[in-house]
Order: sequence, then C-alpha cells, then structure tokens
Amino acid sequence: MTLATIALKRLVKTTSSLTRSVSARLRPQTTVAYPQGVLEPYSPPPSRLRALRQPAMAESDSEVAGRSQQSPLASRRSKEADKSKSQSRFAGAFPLSYKEGFSQWWSAPPAAEAEHRVLSHIPYLQSPPTHTQTASEPPSQNPSTMNVSEASEDLARPITTNSMTDPYGPRTWRSKMVQLSGKDRALNEFSVERTGEQTDQTMVILHGYGAGLGFFYKNFEALSRPHGWKLYALDMLGMGRSSRPPFKIRAKTREEQITEAEDWFIDSLEEWRKKRNIDKMTLVGHSMGGYMSVCYALKYPGRLNKLILVSPVGIPEDPYAVRADMPEPQESGLANEFTQDQQTETTQGDNNNFLNARSKAENDKKTKSSAQPPPRKPLPKWLTYLWDANVSPFSLVRWSGPLGPRLVSGWTSRRFSHLPSEEAVALHDYSYSLFRLRGSGEYALAYILAPGAFARSPLIRRVGGLGRQTLPVSPAIAASVASKVSSTSSIQQPNSDSAVGRTTANPPIHSQKENGLPVVLMYGENDWMDVKGGHAAVKSMNEARRQALSTATEEEKRADRGSSRVVIVRKAGHHLYLDNSNDFNDVMLEEMEDVRRRAG
Repeated sequence: MTLATIALKRLVKTTSSLTRSVSARLRPQTTVAYPQGVLEPYSPPPSRLRALRQPAMAESDSEVAGRSQQSPLASRRSKEADKSKSQSRFAGAFPLSYKEGFSQWWSAPPAAEAEHRVLSHIPYLQSPPTHTQTASEPPSQNPSTMNVSEASEDLARPITTNSMTDPYGPRTWRSKMVQLSGKDRALNEFSVERTGEQTDQTMVILHGYGAGLGFFYKNFEALSRPHGWKLYALDMLGMGRSSRPPFKIRAKTREEQITEAEDWFIDSLEEWRKKRNIDKMTLVGHSMGGYMSVCYALKYPGRLNKLILVSPVGIPEDPYAVRADMPEPQESGLANEFTQDQQTETTQGDNNNFLNARSKAENDKKTKSSAQPPPRKPLPKWLTYLWDANVSPFSLVRWSGPLGPRLVSGWTSRRFSHLPSEEAVALHDYSYSLFRLRGSGEYALAYILAPGAFARSPLIRRVGGLGRQTLPVSPAIAASVASKVSSTSSIQQPNSDSAVGRTTANPPIHSQKENGLPVVLMYGENDWMDVKGGHAAVKSMNEARRQALSTATEEEKRADRGSSRVVIVRKAGHHLYLDNSNDFNDVMLEEMEDVRRRAG
C-alpha cells in the first residue's frame, strides 16, 4: 500500500469523523411517540438552559475566577463570548444564539410535542396525555384545513393516577380535540377529574391573547384536588392548538364589528359547553380570556356559578380608544405576513409586556383636576398603521423565519426567568410552537382593542349588567306555552275576533332575570394592568345591585347572589397564576369552596 493511499484513507476517515460531529450538533432533536399519542419526556440542551435561565446577565469575573477547573481552551472561548456579548447590543435582549435559533426553526418541533413537555411538569403526572391533533399549520399559500381524526394514533389515552403515586388521587387526565359545527372549527381541551366521584361543579379556564392552556400547568394539580369538581382548560378558537379558521369581519358599522369579533370566540365556547352537557360552570379568564368571559356572561346569562377575571384587559375607558378608527374588514392571509413590525420594550415591576401598553394611571394623577383629558402623546405612526392594518405581533415571528426563535427568546427569557431552567425552556419552546402557527383569532385584536391596548367598547360600561340579564326561556317552558296556545286555539270560535280571544290564544311568556352573579377580579401586585379599573368595575356592579334590589321583595333580596371584589396577589405581575402560583391557587381554592357553599 503506497503512502499516498494511506494518507488518503486517513484524510477520508478524519473528514467523516468531523462530518458526524458537526451533524450531531446541528441535527434537529426528534421525539419518539409512545403508543396512543403519548410523547416522550424531553431534556433540553444545557446551553439553552443557561441561555434562557440567565437571559441578560453575563458571568462576572468573580464567578469565572471561582471555578475550580477550566481548560485554557474553555477560558479562551469564555473570554471571546464575553467580548462578543459586550459588542452586541442585542446579546442581552435575545439570549438564544443564532445557531440555537436556527436549529429550533429547522427542526420545527410540533406544538403537540411542546405542549406535552410543559404539561410533563405537572406534579404526579410525568407522562400527561397529549393528543397529536394540532388543528392548524404554519403559514403557507394554501388555506388552513384540519380534520379531527378519530384514529388511535392521533388520540391520547386517558392517564389515571392512583392513590399510591398521587396523594390527592385517584385522578383522570384527558387531552382531546372537540369538533364544533362548521368548517375548520374545533377546540383543544385538557381536563382532569377525580376518579370514581360524582361531578357536582365544573371549572373552565381560558388563556390570554396568543397563549395556550399549557401556561396553566402550575395550577391544574392544585385546582383538581377538591372533591366533586371537574377542571377544563381550553384553547380559544383560532389560538393555541385549536383550529385556526380564517378570521373575517363582515359587519359594516363599528358596533357590529366589535360584536362580531367577540361572538367569534364566545359562540364557540357556548357550543362547546352544550357538547359537554354542562349546565353551569365557574368561568376563569386571564387577560383577553377575561374580556371574553365577561362578553360570554352577558350574552349567555344563567350559565355561570361564578366569574373569575384574572388581570382582565379592556375594563378602563380611554376617550381616544372609543373614538379610534376601526380597521378595514379583511381576511387574514399571507399578505399580512410581509408588512409587520413589533415594539419590544420592558417596564419596571413586570417583565410581561408582549402587548404591553401602560395604563393611564400615571396620567390620571397629573390630570385629576382637569375636566377635559389633555392631548395624549401620539403613538408612533408605524405602530398605529400596523395595528389598523390588522398586523398581529406574532406576524413578525412567522415572517422572520430562522430568526423567529431568537426573537421569541427576548420575551420568554424575561417572562419565565423566575422559573426553573427546564420549565423556562419548555415554555419557550411551547410559546414559539404556538406563535409560528397560522394567524387566525389573533386578528380579532384590532377590532376589540384600539392602538394602545384600550378597549373600543370598554367593559366598565357593561359590567353593571353581569348577573342582571333576562334569562332565556327554557325549551320545556316554551313547549308548554306552545301546547297551551295550540289547545286554546282549538276551542275558540271560528270567527272570534275579540281582544280577549287574541290574548288568550297568545299567552305571554314571563321571563325571569338573573338573581346576581359572584364576580372576582384578581391582579398581581406588580401588574401592568391598571387595578383601578377593577375597583371601578366593583363600584359599578355594586351600584347595579343596589338599584336592582331597591324594588325587590324580601324573598328576592335573600335569593340574590350578586357580589364582587378585587384580590391582589403579592409578588406577581400580569401572569399571576404563573408568577406566584401558590398564592394564586390558594385564592382559587377559596373561591371554589365558596361556590360549593352557595350551591348548598
């Protein structure tokens, strides 16, 4: 064998080894699905744990000097990394590296897999049930379609924890896609109930704008402990892993457009309630989910035992928001993906500000004695233009391609910095997997909120009607009235045209009104949502209750269930259920016990 041959073989061997090494680093991580759609637990790379756990803090000299052992090569790399970070103004803002971001974009982990990783952090539920039917696709020129498959490989088998592995068990956990009427309409559902017990009460949780049910992973276990309760969490239509049909407004007037945008969400919730045969429920809504919960309670009275609004958006009234121009009705599509931008800023006290528009509380102090509101500092023209053009914040994530995961890390690294590293990475992956999906329900934002995130139809004008609406006539009463009308008509004289005859033939249906609704508004101690709006809402509801009971009988006064209060959760911001889950869960358990006592 010649020296040239030997050298050539060594070169091929060395090249092959280097290729395998590089491929191993860049190869997307895959997840093996267990039978029945259960996904394998995930361990994130150590580099991503460090990046997302300490997003904006470079290692200090003392920390480096305090290390026991460090090779010269590692020390050199560390110095180069520190130098690179100091030179880049975006290093702290976007902690995920370009390489790691590209790898995540290239591997494109499914949303079902990302949701499973988050839910695997639920205590006593290391292998949560997660169906694999994500009812949406990333943006493309093709219309979004989905089918709710009943194939065994798409469904998740319910997981039951026993009393030996679960001190609060046994409990049964389920994950399912619930098909609704119409084309491409289905809701992603996660539920937990106590095994072998009769369900007396039901709680339903709705997430905020652009989020998903997985964000409540720190609450499911604690809130499913009380006996007789069944807990549901839903992804709203057009968000999370629910189906994402094209969002289009057909109404022409301002009021009709707002109503149509609200109905797009709450009508799907009502249809889901009917499919689940739920008579009454305790409804919990966070942020935009809280806004929609109020709209649901007003349109579908008599369906709630209690309404819990967690840092709800849209309560305060802003004189500019109620007069701001509405966006032109249009259908969400690919064209929206190329004319977009997003403002990413942080504020003191609360790191969550993906939508953040600071409340006008500071301005209120300065203008308290002024009869007319002063001219507000105008928002940037580009922001107003994009808002009115119905460009969502998530459009930038989709449009930026390989830079998308890195952009998302700028928000997730601060939003989840207080959490353990593994949970912070899982939530980052989950957030990106949802943000990159086709835009749908997110485009309702411009019809509901004006630029600056104030409601176009403020809830402060409407909360007084909570628990005071006219109840719909039940099918049984309607059938009874129809039967009386039919029997009365059959015994009337053929040519009778007396007023008495017409009245008898069409007896009126006496409608009843709600006898109040308990409402709780919860805010974080460092919440950027203005708690003054919550106190104003309580004042409005108390006044409406006083007026309703002013002419009521003693029996009606005793039967009234109306009440309202504001609760502040300490050491928490806008996502109080995540920032201080222990205190949040304690408050929720007290409210659940109150529902049980009221039910008698």
